[in-house]
Amino acid sequence: MTMRPQPARWFEIVLQRDDAAAALAALAATGAVELETRDASSLPDGLAGIGPLLAEYRALAAHYRAYWPADGWQPSAFPEAPAPALARALAILRAWAAEAEPLIQRLQRCEAELREAQLWQRLLAALPESRLDFSALAAAGPLAPACLLALPGRSEAALPPAALVRRLSGGDPSHAIVVVPGTEMEALAEQAAALKGVLQRLPAWLAGEPAAALAGIDRRLAGLRAAEAGLHRQLEALHARHDIRRALGDAARLQWLTQHVPALDAGEWIAWITGWTDAGNAVLDAALARAGIPALLHCPPPPAGRRAPLLLRNPWWARPFELFARALGMPAAHEADPSRLLALAVPLMFGFMFGDLGQGLLIAAVGVVLRKRFALARLFIAGGLSAALFGLAFGSVFALEGVLPALWLHPLAAPLTVLAAPLAGGMLLLLAGLGLGGVQAHWRGALADWLRHDAGLIAVYVGLAAALFHAAGFALAGAGVLACCIGALQAEARAAALAAALGRLVERTLQLLVNTLSFARIGAFALAHAGLSSAAVALADAAGEARLPVLVAGNAVIVVLELLVVSVQTTRLVLFEFFVRFLVADGRPFRPLPPPVFTLQESQK
Repeated sequence: MTMRPQPARWFEIVLQRDDAAAALAALAATGAVELETRDASSLPDGLAGIGPLLAEYRALAAHYRAYWPADGWQPSAFPEAPAPALARALAILRAWAAEAEPLIQRLQRCEAELREAQLWQRLLAALPESRLDFSALAAAGPLAPACLLALPGRSEAALPPAALVRRLSGGDPSHAIVVVPGTEMEALAEQAAALKGVLQRLPAWLAGEPAAALAGIDRRLAGLRAAEAGLHRQLEALHARHDIRRALGDAARLQWLTQHVPALDAGEWIAWITGWTDAGNAVLDAALARAGIPALLHCPPPPAGRRAPLLLRNPWWARPFELFARALGMPAAHEADPSRLLALAVPLMFGFMFGDLGQGLLIAAVGVVLRKRFALARLFIAGGLSAALFGLAFGSVFALEGVLPALWLHPLAAPLTVLAAPLAGGMLLLLAGLGLGGVQAHWRGALADWLRHDAGLIAVYVGLAAALFHAAGFALAGAGVLACCIGALQAEARAAALAAALGRLVERTLQLLVNTLSFARIGAFALAHAGLSSAAVALADAAGEARLPVLVAGNAVIVVLELLVVSVQTTRLVLFEFFVRFLVADGRPFRPLPPPVFTLQESQK
């Protein structure tokens, strides 16, 4: 496997024009196709002309979408041109609407009555001991009608002085039963509407005191739910009789086509589908065969001037770490994909800062549980296992030391070692970044330029680091300076060029040294983790009989707090210290054509 991003393959498909919509849907379902038309600037007339029909479909959807089947839409095989197929689908939808309209009106009335009964059920639960007689209130004459007043939030209407008010605990909005003079009713309704509330008469079916009224509401709700279920069954029978799911599938597929396929190269009878794929010919041939579409598939070299989208080809264990490079973009064709290197470096950094056997296994377990729902969770599996291994090295289990012997050291007992080790690791990672820059220069055919400008820098950097331990390091650094000077003079034999090269060398060396020092934060956070663990254990010991709950709470705080902090610091070191050495990420990512999803929710997007 190569660390270099791989270009997608160009493909061309020739087929009957009327089969284009079904073919595109079949290809999109593979998730392996990105369209790129050759010469066309728009859809052909046979497809572009369906705009008015789609507008009618959207109007029908706006009115009836709540009563269409939510899923199970199955488009036809499109044995006809798109415009006649969509016209046929609309004819079915119109016929369905004509029969469904009376059912829908009855269903809407039933749903409104259900909402009203459920509201009164909730409100009357706040009046279990009241002697209020709703029969008398509902039968009140026009001189003093009884009404339900609902106002949002804490807003209050200025009620007439003669009004009788019985407030109900209804949350938001607040409700009250009011009896007002009939002459004040209109003004109160206008005021309630201005406050975005409502004022409505009590329903005639609400009878008796609260306890009896609640029993009546229960019976009414049961009847309304039975009626609602019966109406839904009638609608479902109507769906089946008109084959509405197929009509909706046809319309949704053509709507998807106009949204996601801006252009298609086609003549009067033939269409050409062109683009990029990351799958083999067999996958595309099989998709077209399943859809029953005769077509010719060819994968020639891409046309001149076409820029191929790129794909990252990594083994399963490195794929979660593609997230870091994709945070900047897509590595270009001449750049290295660092995912496999990060699969080693990132867990090491994370685990060193979070070194605890129990907490690490807990984080890994959470990652295993959530890995299918959140791609980010897969990073926590590797990070948690690394933290568990460093927990063995540090002798820490759920913040407790002494339970297991430290295989290496206790961080608080050797703080300088804990700070120095990440500096050495950071230096190796930065050297790897510089090395990847050289590999990329070779891919671009510019290795000689890289050697003139960067080989000396590497020698200076390594020499200065080695000089901390042996004076011979200064000789290596001097050789690096000399190499830089020779490279500059080879490019341009002038004193100004030599001075500029030396200035760049000093600047880049200082940047490397500062970047290296940034890795000391890994050791600092490892010490901070050890300090927090010691504090949690001390609090637990001081809690006496409550030691276990305090220890559990302390571990929970450490995990939640440091999981965020350590993740942020690891990401920062990767993006701003490592990637700046070699990665620009200006490549074009492969973006598959999204497949049509034949549901009501997706078709309205």
